[in-house]
Amino acid sequence: MEARLFAQEGAAVVIADILQDEGKQVEAEINESGGRALFVNLDVTSADDWQAAVAKAVETFGKMDILVNNAAIYSRVPIEHASEEEWDSIIDINLKGVFLGTKHSIAAMRDAGGGSIINISSTAGLVGSPRGGAYTASKGGVRLFTKNTAIQLAPDGIRANSIHPGPIDTEMIEGLAASVERVPLGRIGTVDDVAYGALFLASDEASFMTGSELVIDGGVTAQ
Repeated sequence: MEARLFAQEGAAVVIADILQDEGKQVEAEINESGGRALFVNLDVTSADDWQAAVAKAVETFGKMDILVNNAAIYSRVPIEHASEEEWDSIIDINLKGVFLGTKHSIAAMRDAGGGSIINISSTAGLVGSPRGGAYTASKGGVRLFTKNTAIQLAPDGIRANSIHPGPIDTEMIEGLAASVERVPLGRIGTVDDVAYGALFLASDEASFMTGSELVIDGGVTAQ
Protein backbone atom coordinates (compact mmCIF):
# COMPACT_ATOMS: atom_id res chain seq x y z
CA MET A 1 0.00 0.00 0.00
CA GLU A 2 2.86 2.40 0.77
CA ALA A 3 4.12 2.12 -2.81
CA ARG A 4 0.75 2.98 -4.36
CA LEU A 5 0.14 5.90 -2.00
CA PHE A 6 3.62 7.36 -2.45
CA ALA A 7 3.26 7.08 -6.22
CA GLN A 8 -0.10 8.88 -6.06
CA GLU A 9 1.68 11.71 -4.27
CA GLY A 10 4.25 11.98 -7.07
CA ALA A 11 7.12 9.87 -5.77
CA ALA A 12 9.03 7.50 -7.99
CA VAL A 13 8.92 4.21 -6.11
CA VAL A 14 10.97 1.04 -6.00
CA ILE A 15 9.09 -2.05 -4.85
CA ALA A 16 11.65 -4.42 -3.37
CA ASP A 17 10.58 -7.90 -2.32
CA ILE A 18 11.19 -11.62 -2.70
CA LEU A 19 7.62 -12.02 -3.99
CA GLN A 20 8.23 -11.34 -7.66
CA ASP A 21 4.74 -11.88 -9.06
CA GLU A 22 3.09 -9.63 -6.50
CA GLY A 23 5.81 -7.01 -6.79
CA LYS A 24 5.66 -6.87 -10.57
CA GLN A 25 1.87 -6.56 -10.40
CA VAL A 26 2.13 -3.48 -8.16
CA GLU A 27 4.80 -2.07 -10.49
CA ALA A 28 2.50 -2.51 -13.48
CA GLU A 29 -0.51 -1.00 -11.70
CA ILE A 30 1.43 2.12 -10.76
CA ASN A 31 2.99 2.60 -14.19
CA GLU A 32 -0.31 2.02 -15.98
CA SER A 33 -1.96 4.67 -13.82
CA GLY A 34 0.64 7.26 -14.78
CA GLY A 35 3.04 6.81 -11.90
CA ARG A 36 6.67 5.78 -11.88
CA ALA A 37 7.59 2.43 -10.37
CA LEU A 38 10.25 -0.25 -10.58
CA PHE A 39 10.29 -3.73 -9.07
CA VAL A 40 13.55 -5.26 -7.88
CA ASN A 41 14.07 -8.63 -6.26
CA LEU A 42 15.29 -8.17 -2.69
CA ASP A 43 16.05 -10.53 0.15
CA VAL A 44 16.35 -8.07 3.04
CA THR A 45 18.92 -10.30 4.76
CA SER A 46 21.31 -10.02 1.80
CA ALA A 47 23.81 -7.14 1.69
CA ASP A 48 24.41 -7.83 -2.01
CA ASP A 49 20.70 -7.52 -2.77
CA TRP A 50 20.50 -4.23 -0.89
CA GLN A 51 23.49 -2.77 -2.72
CA ALA A 52 22.02 -3.79 -6.07
CA ALA A 53 18.56 -2.41 -5.20
CA VAL A 54 19.88 0.98 -4.12
CA ALA A 55 22.12 1.21 -7.19
CA LYS A 56 19.19 0.37 -9.46
CA ALA A 57 16.98 2.97 -7.77
CA VAL A 58 19.57 5.70 -8.30
CA GLU A 59 20.31 4.57 -11.85
CA THR A 60 16.61 4.54 -12.79
CA PHE A 61 15.29 7.61 -10.97
CA GLY A 62 18.40 9.73 -10.42
CA LYS A 63 18.39 9.72 -6.63
CA MET A 64 17.10 7.99 -3.52
CA ASP A 65 15.84 10.02 -0.57
CA ILE A 66 13.19 7.86 1.11
CA LEU A 67 13.51 4.36 2.56
CA VAL A 68 10.68 2.37 4.14
CA ASN A 69 11.88 -0.77 5.93
CA ASN A 70 8.76 -2.89 6.36
CA ALA A 71 9.68 -6.56 5.90
CA ALA A 72 8.67 -8.72 8.85
CA ILE A 73 7.66 -12.19 9.93
CA TYR A 74 5.94 -13.23 13.15
CA SER A 75 5.67 -16.22 15.47
CA ARG A 76 3.58 -16.73 18.60
CA VAL A 77 5.68 -19.64 19.90
CA PRO A 78 6.53 -19.26 23.62
CA ILE A 79 10.20 -18.77 24.48
CA GLU A 80 10.45 -22.22 26.04
CA HIS A 81 9.40 -23.92 22.80
CA ALA A 82 11.03 -21.61 20.25
CA SER A 83 13.88 -23.02 18.21
CA GLU A 84 17.16 -21.24 17.55
CA GLU A 85 16.41 -21.40 13.83
CA GLU A 86 13.11 -19.60 14.33
CA TRP A 87 14.73 -16.96 16.54
CA ASP A 88 17.51 -16.35 14.02
CA SER A 89 15.10 -16.11 11.10
CA ILE A 90 12.89 -13.52 12.81
CA ILE A 91 15.83 -11.43 14.00
CA ASP A 92 17.47 -11.61 10.57
CA ILE A 93 14.43 -10.43 8.63
CA ASN A 94 12.91 -8.01 11.14
CA LEU A 95 16.05 -6.40 12.56
CA LYS A 96 19.10 -7.24 10.46
CA GLY A 97 17.10 -6.32 7.36
CA VAL A 98 16.53 -2.83 8.78
CA PHE A 99 20.23 -2.48 9.54
CA LEU A 100 21.27 -3.55 6.04
CA GLY A 101 18.69 -1.37 4.32
CA THR A 102 19.80 1.63 6.33
CA LYS A 103 23.52 0.95 5.93
CA HIS A 104 23.38 0.64 2.16
CA SER A 105 21.07 3.64 1.66
CA ILE A 106 23.10 6.22 3.55
CA ALA A 107 25.52 7.13 0.77
CA ALA A 108 22.71 7.58 -1.77
CA MET A 109 20.70 9.76 0.63
CA ARG A 110 23.77 11.81 1.45
CA ASP A 111 24.32 12.35 -2.29
CA ALA A 112 20.66 13.41 -2.58
CA GLY A 113 21.17 16.09 0.06
CA GLY A 114 19.25 14.28 2.79
CA GLY A 115 16.33 11.96 3.20
CA SER A 116 13.90 10.11 5.42
CA ILE A 117 14.19 6.58 6.76
CA ILE A 118 10.95 5.05 8.04
CA ASN A 119 11.20 1.80 9.96
CA ILE A 120 8.05 -0.19 10.61
CA SER A 121 8.26 -1.49 14.17
CA SER A 122 5.20 -2.46 16.24
CA THR A 123 3.50 -1.77 19.53
CA ALA A 124 5.30 -4.99 20.46
CA GLY A 125 8.45 -2.87 20.32
CA LEU A 126 7.02 -0.58 23.01
CA VAL A 127 5.37 -2.89 25.54
CA GLY A 128 5.78 -6.47 26.63
CA SER A 129 3.72 -9.38 25.35
CA PRO A 130 3.07 -12.91 26.59
CA ARG A 131 3.78 -14.23 23.09
CA GLY A 132 6.32 -13.93 20.31
CA GLY A 133 9.58 -13.34 22.19
CA ALA A 134 11.70 -13.11 19.04
CA TYR A 135 9.22 -10.77 17.36
CA THR A 136 9.09 -8.48 20.39
CA ALA A 137 12.89 -8.46 20.65
CA SER A 138 13.23 -7.65 16.95
CA LYS A 139 10.73 -4.80 17.03
CA GLY A 140 12.20 -3.34 20.21
CA GLY A 141 15.54 -3.46 18.47
CA VAL A 142 14.12 -1.60 15.48
CA ARG A 143 12.85 1.13 17.81
CA LEU A 144 16.23 1.80 19.41
CA PHE A 145 18.20 1.28 16.21
CA THR A 146 16.02 3.98 14.65
CA LYS A 147 16.93 6.41 17.42
CA ASN A 148 20.62 5.62 17.01
CA THR A 149 20.31 6.14 13.26
CA ALA A 150 18.55 9.47 13.77
CA ILE A 151 21.33 10.83 15.96
CA GLN A 152 24.14 9.58 13.73
CA LEU A 153 22.68 10.85 10.47
CA ALA A 154 21.16 14.16 11.57
CA PRO A 155 24.24 16.12 10.43
CA ASP A 156 23.65 14.75 6.92
CA GLY A 157 20.04 15.92 6.84
CA ILE A 158 18.81 12.33 7.02
CA ARG A 159 15.89 11.75 9.38
CA ALA A 160 14.90 8.39 10.86
CA ASN A 161 11.62 7.56 12.61
CA SER A 162 9.75 4.40 13.55
CA ILE A 163 6.09 3.52 13.13
CA HIS A 164 4.44 1.31 15.74
CA PRO A 165 1.22 -0.22 14.44
CA GLY A 166 -1.17 -1.99 16.78
CA PRO A 167 -3.71 -4.55 15.50
CA ILE A 168 -3.73 -4.15 11.71
CA ASP A 169 -5.80 -6.20 9.27
CA THR A 170 -2.99 -8.18 7.65
CA GLU A 171 -2.11 -11.84 7.28
CA MET A 172 -0.13 -11.70 10.55
CA ILE A 173 -3.10 -10.86 12.77
CA GLU A 174 -4.76 -13.68 14.68
CA GLY A 175 -7.89 -13.62 16.79
CA LEU A 176 -9.57 -10.66 15.05
CA ALA A 177 -12.53 -10.41 17.43
CA ALA A 178 -10.31 -10.54 20.51
CA SER A 179 -8.05 -7.88 19.00
CA VAL A 180 -10.99 -5.51 18.43
CA GLU A 181 -11.97 -5.76 22.09
CA ARG A 182 -8.58 -4.31 23.09
CA VAL A 183 -8.89 -1.22 20.87
CA PRO A 184 -10.54 1.88 22.40
CA LEU A 185 -11.51 3.14 18.95
CA GLY A 186 -13.41 -0.10 18.41
CA ARG A 187 -11.91 -1.25 15.13
CA ILE A 188 -8.88 -2.95 13.67
CA GLY A 189 -6.46 -0.71 11.81
CA THR A 190 -5.91 -0.93 8.08
CA VAL A 191 -2.80 -0.89 5.93
CA ASP A 192 -3.95 2.55 4.77
CA ASP A 193 -3.63 3.85 8.34
CA VAL A 194 0.01 2.80 8.40
CA ALA A 195 0.71 3.99 4.86
CA TYR A 196 -0.53 7.50 5.60
CA GLY A 197 1.69 7.59 8.67
CA ALA A 198 4.68 6.63 6.54
CA LEU A 199 3.74 9.26 3.97
CA PHE A 200 3.68 11.93 6.66
CA LEU A 201 7.10 10.94 8.01
CA ALA A 202 8.54 10.99 4.49
CA SER A 203 7.17 14.46 3.78
CA ASP A 204 8.51 17.94 4.43
CA GLU A 205 5.70 18.38 6.95
CA ALA A 206 7.70 16.08 9.25
CA SER A 207 10.99 17.90 8.69
CA PHE A 208 11.51 18.51 12.44
CA MET A 209 10.83 14.90 13.40
CA THR A 210 13.66 12.44 13.83
CA GLY A 211 14.24 9.65 16.31
CA SER A 212 10.50 9.67 17.06
CA GLU A 213 7.87 6.97 17.40
CA LEU A 214 4.60 7.28 15.52
CA VAL A 215 2.12 4.98 17.27
CA ILE A 216 -0.85 3.89 15.14
CA ASP A 217 -2.81 1.56 17.39
CA GLY A 218 -6.29 2.96 18.02
CA GLY A 219 -5.36 3.71 21.62
CA VAL A 220 -4.20 0.24 22.68
CA THR A 221 -0.98 1.39 24.34
CA ALA A 222 -2.72 4.35 26.01
CA GLN A 223 -4.43 1.96 28.41
